[in-house]
Amino acid sequence: MEAIEIIGYIGALLIGLVLGLIGGGGSILTVPILVYALTLNPVLATAYSLFVVGTTSLVGAIKNMMKGMVDFKTAIIFAIPAFIAVYLTRAYLIPAIPDELFTIGTIVVTKNLAIMLFFAIIMLLASISMIRNNRKESDEESVITYNYPLIIVEGLVVGTITGIVGAGGGFLIIPALVLLAKLPMKKAVATSLFIIAIKSLIGFLGDVKNLEIDWAFLLPFTALSIIGIFLGIWLNKFIDGKKLKKAFGWFVLVMGIYIIYKELVM
Repeated sequence: MEAIEIIGYIGALLIGLVLGLIGGGGSILTVPILVYALTLNPVLATAYSLFVVGTTSLVGAIKNMMKGMVDFKTAIIFAIPAFIAVYLTRAYLIPAIPDELFTIGTIVVTKNLAIMLFFAIIMLLASISMIRNNRKESDEESVITYNYPLIIVEGLVVGTITGIVGAGGGFLIIPALVLLAKLPMKKAVATSLFIIAIKSLIGFLGDVKNLEIDWAFLLPFTALSIIGIFLGIWLNKFIDGKKLKKAFGWFVLVMGIYIIYKELVM
């Protein structure tokens, strides 16, 4: 096994570790690890990312369910438009995108390049959300109200983005649950993990008929990520998650800039 592959498998552990430590964000690492460390095609990498993110998030979601932290009604209202959008994106939109989109001067904008650049933009947005992190950590129980039209629109948007980049979109879902469904912060984080798990795994189902899945690689990679989430949950007792989240936000910012540089310059 080459050194770069070893880094890739260590990365799998890191994905779960970050998810366990800060309750989100780990999925944003999955595609860069699969593309740059394990040299997978971006379309395949985003598909594998959905499976890894979905399965790892499901483990965290089950733990939250046992604590009674998941608001199932809110999750279902948000998840239905999200998983319809993510499934349709993976099953029909991604395969329909031509391999070569357009040319700018000497640069040929391919499907793979477009996916990686869009992913980098999502990374930059996620990093800003983590660095600023101005959301009030209110955990007071209040009357949960639903802005149904906005929740449906948000679900469709998040589902489509998840389908394109293969990341969970927790940085979009959590504010939506706090602002549009008036959930307390801890419940929003727990419910977000459940939504991410469901829509990511349903999105992956949209890929099964279009792509050849290497289960001999994908299952051990996912298992390492699950080990990472348990390790992260344990370490969470000793580490300040808020400070860590900000530091991780800066790391994601640098990674996003690196992807843009690598794809356009190198």
